[in-house]
Amino acid sequence: QFQLVESGGGLVQPGGSLRLSCTTSGVTLSDYAIAWFRQAPGKEREGISCIAASNSNSRTTYLDSVKGRFTISRDNAKNTVHLQMNSLKPEDTAVYFCAVGGGYYSGSHYYPSNGAKGCDVYFNAWGQGTTVTVSS
Repeated sequence: QFQLVESGGGLVQPGGSLRLSCTTSGVTLSDYAIAWFRQAPGKEREGISCIAASNSNSRTTYLDSVKGRFTISRDNAKNTVHLQMNSLKPEDTAVYFCAVGGGYYSGSHYYPSNGAKGCDVYFNAWGQGTTVTVSS
């Protein structure tokens, strides 16, 4: 059964760092585009970073407000995608979600669609989220 699991959230002081992880069983993450979204209290969910599938050269994208502070990466051996977050600010406080795109569900299983899977795909598989709080 396909499930995404995020980890690594917590409480950190401004200027600190956290590394979020997104892992799963049942699919190979490098076959898909993987994105991190976040939703702050009272705000809409926003996409902050993405790494394209291996067949799209694993290109990465970032929201302007996190460029230079956050880095997305994929560890194919561990089938895990990380989001390294440095120089954290109070406005980074949110629930962070991992999402997978470029595939489709058949029952409880998830399969890759044909073609390239860049960061413009529709993200239709989501984790439960991990909370990041940046506060002194």
